[in-house]
Amino acid sequence: MKGGGFRIYALAYLIFLYAPIILLPLFAFNEGTVIAFPLTGFSTKWFVAAANQPTLWLAVKNSLIIAASASVISTALGVFAARASTRYHFPGKGGVMGLIMLPLVLPEIIVAVSLLVVLLGLGINLSIVTVILGHVLICTPFTIAILTSAFQSLDRSLEEAAYDLGETGISTFRLIILPLVMPGIISSLLISFTISLDEFIIAFFLAGTQPTLPIYIFSQFRFPQAVPVIMALGTVLVACSIVLLASAEYFRRRGLARSGAKDTGGFL
Repeated sequence: MKGGGFRIYALAYLIFLYAPIILLPLFAFNEGTVIAFPLTGFSTKWFVAAANQPTLWLAVKNSLIIAASASVISTALGVFAARASTRYHFPGKGGVMGLIMLPLVLPEIIVAVSLLVVLLGLGINLSIVTVILGHVLICTPFTIAILTSAFQSLDRSLEEAAYDLGETGISTFRLIILPLVMPGIISSLLISFTISLDEFIIAFFLAGTQPTLPIYIFSQFRFPQAVPVIMALGTVLVACSIVLLASAEYFRRRGLARSGAKDTGGFL
């Protein structure tokens, strides 16, 4: 009885969680402009309408630039932080790593407002660059969490063997360590790219007059006739997010398989 009740609860929870995602493509391919049942017919005109929006393409361009830049910078910072936390011992290590990971638990609106006050106080104009800085702050803790697992699974004897054979610290990192953690790096890049692409609050406060894709979507909901187009756009974004997350999980598991570490759970 208890097991049956738990299965019912789990099923109800999954339906509640994923029903909006399932309904999204249904209304995106619906011919009518009203988001309601019954559906009036199958059509791809909303996808065509979305593709013909120049403002949308500008927002997509800005979001791709921000996401690519933030993912590369945050992953690079994550490599340094994860390497330092797993390989070396230094005073205040726990406190420093705790401060770096703090954005994971802070409300994003608090982080956004704080960044806005600081940037305006420094006289920095709001632009794509300020959004990139905000997204790096948000994404870096995620990259550290992923890369710390990758670095912890390394066999330190390989590094020591490289030193015994005459390799320097830099060449050992480049030739031995980096290839072994490369699946984790790729996974980190994909996860941070997805987080940055979908992020709204930081971009809303720091973008200035340069819209990102989430801001564009939010602004279009004021116009009822634009809602089906947003449904079509949302369908594309969900598909892209699933592909990115699945790819990140694939590279994460590949890295664990190469290192021989135990899989304790992943993103999917």
